[in-house]
Amino acid sequence: MDRESLKRALCDSIDSWAERAIDLAMDIEREPELGFKEHRTSEKVSSFLDSIGIDYERGLGITGVKASLRKGCAGPNIALLGELDGIICSDSPKADPKTGATHTCGHHLQIGTLMAVAAGFAEAKIEDHLGGNVTFFAVPSEEFIEIGERSNMRTEGKINFLGGKQELIRIGAFNDIDMAMMVHAWTDMPEPSIGIGETGNGFVAKTVRYTGKATHAAAAPHEGINALNAAVLGINGVHALRETFLDDDHVRVHFIITKGGDTVNSVPSDVRLEAYVRGKTLTSIDDTHGKFDRAMKAGGDCVGAITEIHTIPGYLPLACNPRLNDVFARNASILLDESRITRTGHFNASTDMGDVCHIMPAIHPYTGGVTGALHSKDFTVVDYRAAVIIPAKIMAMTVVDLLADGALEGRDLLNNFKPLMTKESYLRTLGGYFS
Repeated sequence: MDRESLKRALCDSIDSWAERAIDLAMDIEREPELGFKEHRTSEKVSSFLDSIGIDYERGLGITGVKASLRKGCAGPNIALLGELDGIICSDSPKADPKTGATHTCGHHLQIGTLMAVAAGFAEAKIEDHLGGNVTFFAVPSEEFIEIGERSNMRTEGKINFLGGKQELIRIGAFNDIDMAMMVHAWTDMPEPSIGIGETGNGFVAKTVRYTGKATHAAAAPHEGINALNAAVLGINGVHALRETFLDDDHVRVHFIITKGGDTVNSVPSDVRLEAYVRGKTLTSIDDTHGKFDRAMKAGGDCVGAITEIHTIPGYLPLACNPRLNDVFARNASILLDESRITRTGHFNASTDMGDVCHIMPAIHPYTGGVTGALHSKDFTVVDYRAAVIIPAKIMAMTVVDLLADGALEGRDLLNNFKPLMTKESYLRTLGGYFS
């Protein structure tokens, strides 16, 4: 079969499974789970794979599910990824009332897309015409949240890194994979559309604790050490540094105070913050988080509080492979008018797909079919075919281009790819941020 025949067969098969893939996405949205706790979602993915007859491994990175079209075959192995977890958005009408978890991140759509592609390959049975393998990988914990809980999991030896793909890289679940792709819902893009992502911010996470001295806030404030004042001074110190952040570095620094004291009638003696320090490059992240530490320590020094700052590796900057992006865009143009395919440039938020990009060719395009901002109560799917089925077909056709003709294009792409890091240097770099 030629490439066009292979693509038609796959797209027809995906169409025949479209409603079931969409139903799966909607079912996952109804029961959102947070990172490293996606047990029901993992079970739903496993059940779907059972129904299409593809073998899989479970429990990777606690909840990850990894399936292979052709185990042990020669040639490039292309991983298609979907993320299992939700985000906390308690004011969403679809939020879990106990945890605040929602899929206002759109990850349920990714799983629907991933399973639509898997079903398409399982039904079309074109693998003998491909010069490589396809891996369908449902991965845990993309949202970098619940830092305290995950830090405790790390202390207990359950995980080492706080992000799902990072942990999967560490345990070797990506060792047999040569390149990877996934799609992500975009903000306020209701029409069938594709955005070709190029770069994105990375970040490190910070926890800060100020320890002061409690006294009566009205009768004897002069005898205390106000840890909340230390935090306010530290935050204002960071604000005073913002003019030193270069525009091209896309630096973002933001905080929450997770504990502001115990009672308003006592001078606060235990105040805690969490923060992210983001940037387009590792150099800009390293420069900025050094400034952050100095500002926070200055706040404590000013009032005489003890300052404890812990740095936790977040995600590396996104660096999508240009050639893989071009193959994806070429296939998007088969289904969509060119006006509906845009180059989105730089993404100021972060994803652990950036970590994958550092060790192999990988891409992270965006898809339409939704309204409202990501992570907000207004995020709504308005066109499931645009959000699930169109990207499934584009990914499937991209795989064909890479693996047809003895994987000629896929092998050439890999032969001309120079990784930003080896797996070993990646793990050293990431581990070096812990303090």
